[in-house]
Amino acid sequence: MPTTDAIVLEGFLDNQAVPGLHASTARFRLTVSPTDDLVDDMILPCSITDPVMAHAVLHELQPGDQLRITGHLRLPRTPHEPMWLAVSTLEVLETAPLMNAPETAATTVIERYGPYVCWFDADSEDGVPVWTETGTWVGVAADPGELHELFEAFEQRQAADDT
Repeated sequence: MPTTDAIVLEGFLDNQAVPGLHASTARFRLTVSPTDDLVDDMILPCSITDPVMAHAVLHELQPGDQLRITGHLRLPRTPHEPMWLAVSTLEVLETAPLMNAPETAATTVIERYGPYVCWFDADSEDGVPVWTETGTWVGVAADPGELHELFEAFEQRQAADDT
């Protein structure tokens, strides 16, 4: 396939990568957020057939890592086939924060919602702190069910500041 057909995407590793159908391959999902609008977010299934790269993806990456991948989009030929990206290169732009800390790994989770990063701590009753991926403070949601309202309020404040 011509290299001009390749696409480059940046996003976050959605879940832990899993082995592919063959032992030397890997599959994972990439969350791509091209804009600050949650409607534009997408989760793209990806597949790696290079054995060295597949091993690295399976054993060195963790959910939340920011990646830049290059590959070829494979569109479904029938309604029952998935769309996926055949990855040819992968670069780790930034590792997920705090996921390797053994003292916090069992009780805390960092989740990404588009451009937002949320800190869920099972041992805390102080709500869910939220920042943008660039580090701007968004606020605290009393519980996970209120995250959407917090995102909307933040976006309205940002829009008002831009005018």
